[in-house]
Amino acid sequence: MAKYLLMLRDNGTYNGLSAEEMQRIFERYRSWSGKLRAEGKITGGEKLRDHQGRVMKRNGSKVAITDGPFAETKEVIGGFFIVDAKNYDEALSVANGCPHLDFGTIEVREIEPMS
Repeated sequence: MAKYLLMLRDNGTYNGLSAEEMQRIFERYRSWSGKLRAEGKITGGEKLRDHQGRVMKRNGSKVAITDGPFAETKEVIGGFFIVDAKNYDEALSVANGCPHLDFGTIEVREIEPMS
């Protein structure tokens, strides 16, 4: 089994939704991920805080730090899941059921073992 990272990207789709609408959306994610966790397919994942973060960039001998992970782009990584799958086809099949596809895109990347 290999590990795959599902990066959930969106472009601010959630802005302007009521608390009740957000709860319904969160429940869809919990239901989808809970089923896959029980099957041993999802081994990790988190939602990232909205509108927070820092971006570091080397500029010669100095490092520049800017606020927000989305200062230069309209698309934001809002969270991620770690999936165990035998190949990309299986990882894509797992990602295909994710509710995030209704709100943005999912980038699927195989994690290269470092040991």
